[in-house]
Amino acid sequence: MSRVDVSSTLAKELDRLAAERKAKTIAVAVHDLETDFRFSLRGDRWFHAASTIKVAVLLAVFRAADGGRLRLNDSLHVRNRFFSAAGGTVFHVAADRDATPELYQSIGRTAKISVLAHAMISGSSNLATNLLLDFLGVECARTALRDARVEGVELRRGVEDHAAHEQGINNQATADGLLSLLSAIRSDFLSNESKQQVIRILLEQRFNSMIPAGLPSHAMVAHKTGEISTVSHDIGIVYLPEREPYITAILTEFDPDQEGRREAVAAISKAIYRSLLGTERKPNED
Repeated sequence: MSRVDVSSTLAKELDRLAAERKAKTIAVAVHDLETDFRFSLRGDRWFHAASTIKVAVLLAVFRAADGGRLRLNDSLHVRNRFFSAAGGTVFHVAADRDATPELYQSIGRTAKISVLAHAMISGSSNLATNLLLDFLGVECARTALRDARVEGVELRRGVEDHAAHEQGINNQATADGLLSLLSAIRSDFLSNESKQQVIRILLEQRFNSMIPAGLPSHAMVAHKTGEISTVSHDIGIVYLPEREPYITAILTEFDPDQEGRREAVAAISKAIYRSLLGTERKPNED
């Protein structure tokens, strides 16, 4: 089957799954490093980035470390007080929505940048994200994206900045852009040591009900999820034995009350895996 045929077949299968799972829309980007096969379905459509934007912050942190602007063993003062991108009003992040409650016990003390970077990804800590972004500066993070030639990822503010959200100031991304971001991590943009550390952090992601759930147990996935009321995303580098990895970004939009969103992303992940590895979908199986 030609690559054009593979792309067409995969696009139809993904749209079938999206309709079956009642997604309002999906966007998917894939780059298979084993064959150099590339695929993009609505890859230029913008979505709210949700927590996938934290990978951009992670890239910026390690770029700054490579440039000598910070050391990963440096410590930052832990506080839950930030200034909105909309007018500078003070806001706080909600501890009960954070998967790393132990970090809140450090408020008033200090935490190493390396610990915050790990918490930002593995537990998707909003507190850690805002501390790192506040230290770096949004413009520094945006510069890192530009220097890495990442387009399609728009970082404009920290997380849980509700005043900014109400004014339409949001972090946005496309599937193609997030694929480019993961590709930058694997490139020579970072030092080899930083690259290995970033990938190791992504491999320690705690939330594995989307891309990994659609894969065989021997797959290893360096990834980051992102969810708010209307979107469920997962982006990652999929490592399989005896072949080069593939990179994928799966972005989805749903009605707020729609159930089964993570299962939909897992089904899309499974379809991508089958397409790349040449395995067939069994009858009556998603």
